[in-house]
Amino acid sequence: MTSGLASLLLLASVTATARGQTRAAPGSGSAAGDAGSASDNYWRRIAIGFGISLFAHESAHVLTSLALGFHPHLALDHGRPTIFSGIDSQKYPHKQFLFSAAGLTTQDLINEAILDIPHSRGRAIERGILAGAIGTTLFYVTIGRNGSVSDIAFMARTSSLSKTQLSLIFGGVSALQAIRISRDSSYAHFFVRPTENGLGIGFGY
Repeated sequence: MTSGLASLLLLASVTATARGQTRAAPGSGSAAGDAGSASDNYWRRIAIGFGISLFAHESAHVLTSLALGFHPHLALDHGRPTIFSGIDSQKYPHKQFLFSAAGLTTQDLINEAILDIPHSRGRAIERGILAGAIGTTLFYVTIGRNGSVSDIAFMARTSSLSKTQLSLIFGGVSALQAIRISRDSSYAHFFVRPTENGLGIGFGY
């Protein structure tokens, strides 16, 4: 959850800078203003989709713990808000594994549904959901895999799989999804969007 919020803040700051550099001068006409408004709305929808993906990740953790008969709770880990399973991982390692795997698995399943189920593709919220899952996985299989409450680390502790193997599994699924997105013309300019003065990267509120 913390990594997701940090990503949102980072992307928002990037776009805020870009908008400040490309803002139309007063009296330059309404067309540029309309284009800017449409771009802002596009990135706002991307942010909503990204947030939906993160919400699904955290909700999956909570619902899995409840379904297994435990009581998840929110607490701080070194100052970072974290959802704890309420499961004794020493006594119930398999159940802890299910809790830890639930977030990334749910995001992957949502992405697979978006990519597989026929529909009108390419909308901004949908792009945000796809990017949210891929971004979360990328974090967990790289700098986030060694954290004290990392999903990857907990899965490795409560199964016969290593952190490297788990990273390859989840990272491989996201890599395949990214390849599919790159080959689908509906998702052209997936992480960038043309503007009147070049390309805009990130999103704003």
